[in-house]
Amino acid sequence: MIEGTHYLPVSTVQQFMIDVFKELGVPDEDACIASDVLIAADVRGIKSHGIGRLKYYYDRIKRGQHRPVTRFEIVRETPTTALVDGNHGMGHVIGVKAMQMAIDKARTYGLGAVAVRNSTHFGIAGYYPLMAVQAGMAGLCFTNARPAIAPTFSTEPMLGTNPIAFGAPTDDDNCPFLFDGATSIVQRGTYEVLAREERPGLPGWAIDRDGNDLLDANRLLDGLDTGDAALLPLGGAGESHGGYKGYDLATMVEIFSSAFQSGAFMYGLIGFDAQGNRVPFRVGHFFMAINIEAFVPLSEFKRTSGEIARQLRSARKAPGQDRIYIAGEKEAENIARIMAQGIPIVPNLQAEIKLMQEELGLTQYSFPF
Repeated sequence: MIEGTHYLPVSTVQQFMIDVFKELGVPDEDACIASDVLIAADVRGIKSHGIGRLKYYYDRIKRGQHRPVTRFEIVRETPTTALVDGNHGMGHVIGVKAMQMAIDKARTYGLGAVAVRNSTHFGIAGYYPLMAVQAGMAGLCFTNARPAIAPTFSTEPMLGTNPIAFGAPTDDDNCPFLFDGATSIVQRGTYEVLAREERPGLPGWAIDRDGNDLLDANRLLDGLDTGDAALLPLGGAGESHGGYKGYDLATMVEIFSSAFQSGAFMYGLIGFDAQGNRVPFRVGHFFMAINIEAFVPLSEFKRTSGEIARQLRSARKAPGQDRIYIAGEKEAENIARIMAQGIPIVPNLQAEIKLMQEELGLTQYSFPF
């Protein structure tokens, strides 16, 4: 544990986020949606995308790069598809509405797909496939982001961390299969956590403009914005460990998140215009819901996916290892612990919370720091 860390009740953290969003002009219902996406990360132990990201949205809304009131505009629609313009509103709200639209289409027609342009950062990508799982479906989600990943044989950040998220129900309703992973070895948010906790990264995660390992988290974050540093794709630098596969997966996500939308991509997402003025980020997303009952009975699907998980867990263990996990299992197990223990708030995050509290006059909170 980092010295000076305090644990706050989950309900307190969530209500604080709601109140911050409301004070910034986000409508009540939308503030609740945004806070629900963020708290879903916190309770799963994903420190990079919960209360730790609140100041990120706070600054962007105040700078005019995120619009607090979301105008969800359907540009084109068929029975199974839709193209939506988020008009630079709250990405969490846009994401929830778009995924729900995909689910509703899939419920009637078997498949539903919704492409989104002109959105903003929407929290953990895994939140949205989980909506499909809770509806008895399988779900997919892609999103692009600011340049961060260097193409294979390059040192320039070009592609976003571009996560892929997929969720499917199993016969263990407390633990669906839920994969949510960046197409870089680690994501930008990991370095935000490292910087906040004053810890370095590991060799092989990121490079400077000369291709050397870059461990200092603050230098890495600054370098991503100036083009002097880059994250490495899954598989690392070069081709010897399959780095080209991570690079190609990141490119695939970029296509899903821009080409179906006639939307922005790569350097079109940096948040600055040609004159250096701050502008919206123009993020793109792609959501898909698959109605399992259109293929096989849901109970049979859940039994099969559950048996896949059980057989994987029962595989021969490597020396020194006593357990094998499936995607989403560790995060699901964190929920009960964090609900009981509270959300850890390290000193640098405490300072951000106090700043927002004071600037917005949220005097109803009495934090222990």
